[in-house]
Order: sequence, then C-alpha cells, then structure tokens
Amino acid sequence: MLAFIRDNAAWLAAGFLLTFTSSYGQTYFISIFAGEIRADFGLSHGSWGAIYALGTLASAITMLWTGTLADRFRVRGLALFVLPFLAAACLAMAAVPYVWALPLVVYALRLGGQGMTTHIAIVAMGRWFVAGRGKALSVAALGFTIAESLLPIVFVALMGPVGWRALWVLAAFMVLAVIPVLLILLQRERVPSADAEINISAGMDGRHWRRGEMLQHWLFWAMLPLMAGPSACITSLFFHQVHVAEIKEISHLAFVAMFPIFTATSVAMMVLSGFALDRFGTARLLPFLPLPIAAGFLVLGTTGSIAGIAFGMALIGLSMGANSTVPNAFWAEFYGTRNLGAIKSVATAVMVFGSAVGPVLTGGLIDAGVGFQFQLQMMGVYFLVTAGIVTLAMRRAGRLLAPAGEVDIVGA
Repeated sequence: MLAFIRDNAAWLAAGFLLTFTSSYGQTYFISIFAGEIRADFGLSHGSWGAIYALGTLASAITMLWTGTLADRFRVRGLALFVLPFLAAACLAMAAVPYVWALPLVVYALRLGGQGMTTHIAIVAMGRWFVAGRGKALSVAALGFTIAESLLPIVFVALMGPVGWRALWVLAAFMVLAVIPVLLILLQRERVPSADAEINISAGMDGRHWRRGEMLQHWLFWAMLPLMAGPSACITSLFFHQVHVAEIKEISHLAFVAMFPIFTATSVAMMVLSGFALDRFGTARLLPFLPLPIAAGFLVLGTTGSIAGIAFGMALIGLSMGANSTVPNAFWAEFYGTRNLGAIKSVATAVMVFGSAVGPVLTGGLIDAGVGFQFQLQMMGVYFLVTAGIVTLAMRRAGRLLAPAGEVDIVGA
C-alpha cells in the first residue's frame, strides 16, 4: 500500500483534496448551521427540510447533464470551473438575505459540492486506476472521512465567537485555496492507455455500456435501493443533528464530538474494503455492505446513552467506509470505463435525489408527530431488506463479468 501511494502520490492527493473540498456542499456540513438558519428565517423542521430538498432535487436533475462533462474534460480543466462555483455558493450562503433565496443557495452548494466535486474525484479514480482501483478509491475517499471528523467540531466551536455567516466566508476561502495546489498536482494527468481501456476495463459481457443501455438493464434498478438508501438516511441523520441532540438530551457539541468515532471506523473499513475490492471484486462484497448500517440505525433508534450512540455511529461508519469504495467501483467494473462519467452521473443523481428526499420526508414526519427514534428503527429495517435484494442481484449479475486483469497507467 505504501509503495502504491508513493508511486501515485500526486493523483491520489488530487482525489483526496477534491473529496475533502466537497464537504462544503455535503449535508453534514450545511446542517451544522441548521439551528441558526431556521432561527434567522423562522423555519420549522419540515419547512427547512422542504427548502433543502428543493435545492437538492434540482441539483440532482442538473447532475444528469453536468456529470457527463467528466467524459469530455480532464480533471484539472473541469475543476477550474467547479471549485470557483462552489466558493461562490459558500459566499452566497454567507450573504443570503431572504428565505426565497435559500433554495437557490442550497442548489448551488449541493451541485458544486456533493454533486460535481465528488463526481470528478470518483470518476477520476475509477478511470485512472483499474488493477488498483479499490486502493485508489479508499485513499481518495479519506478526504470525506477526515472532513467529517474535523470540520463539524471546528466550525461548531467557532460559531459562537465568529458567527455562522462569517464561517461561510471562511469556507469559500478554503475552497479557493485548493485550486493552485490541485493545478500543481495535476500538471501531468493520468489516463489508462487506449488498448488497456478497451480490452481490460470493459464491463458485463465484455462491453463498454452506454448510459441508455444501463438504464434499460435490470441490474441498475435492482441497485437503486442501495444507491439511494445510504444517502437518504445518513443525510437525514446529519440534517437533523440538532434535533437528535435534543431528543437524546445531550448538547450539540457532544453529538458532533462523536463524529471522529464515525470517522475512525469509516477509515478502517475504507482501507480494508479497498484491499478486499482489488482481491475479490464488487460482486462478492456488495451484499455485506448494508448490514452494519442496518445494525447502526437499529441501535441509534433504541438507545439514549452516550455509549449506545457512539456504538451506533461506529456501526454506520463501517458501512459508510465501504460505501466510499465498493459501490463506486461497481460502475466501472460492471459497465466499463469508456462512458463512466455519464454512467456515474446517474448514480450521483440518484444519491443526491436520496439526500433530497430524506430530510424533507423525515422533517415532515417529525412535524406530524412521528418520532425520529422510530424513524431510525425503520431505516434499519430498510437496509436489512436492501441486503437481501443486493445478494440476489449479485448472484445473477456476477456471472456476466470477465476475470479481472491488470492495467498500466500512462501519463498525459
């Protein structure tokens, strides 16, 4: 692993920086400010959830087009447009004066952060690496987990003395600071050689699938619950983190202080799943992915103690660590790499759509008197059912894959 990181340091670091920077458009970061936003604009849980869902849903629809740009432009060129857009969105959140403008700001944050910045990083790892795809995804995805561990604690601690709007200005400057570093790292971008891409990086039946063909294939629809579920449920958990702290009768800072536990288990599983992915492939690993998150939500839904909450977060972290590598490798392994940007854009749109539906649905249920504790338990049941669906799908689809091979990566 160390030799792999050393030999590919510049490109892995670029992936890491992109996933870290996507944080400013991720739910767990935006929701740090949920209490202040609702207070400033007089919003209920349900109305804030609806605004968030509207902006997020619009970004998911946009991703169906913008995601294909990853097939037409290299990372360094695309990042020069996406990152300034994300920084501008952060500044817009710092200055947003009226409630009617909130959906537009949320749209920009979600499209620039969770959508395109994440998409660029994951597509790059899937396309640049084949034999070491799992390890590459696990290293790049560390940006997600480290940001999840550090940013909530730092920004919640600063919110009192600094103010929530000023912190969004800081976020904008942090996004812009990444751009020159990224350009240095990607002076020489990596791409698979043409022969290797055609002969080794194909998907099921030895083909490079097009997006339309994928949408007509049964496997895509069988994978929908696994694609949308983690995003919807984790987003809901982080989105309502202030409410969760209230019903658990702990402080908000105490709750976000558990994020490093979530991160620790996530990082451990991320690295382990990266190695396992390169050895066993996605077909064998995907059925196990929903099990820890199912257990985690069941624990969170039935406990109120600090130790119980920490244990539940640790279990969810296990699935989210594997979720950073295994599903992302699935698209390249089963559908090929030639049209990976277009194909992955659908997966990203589904993920973003799930994150749009989750908060508005759970927020509306909270307003209707359905306790979030009960909702967490139902999320656990959902993932148990999902595990059964994925198991059956992988048994059938795994037979269509050719044996995995090695590929050389050349500079460009």
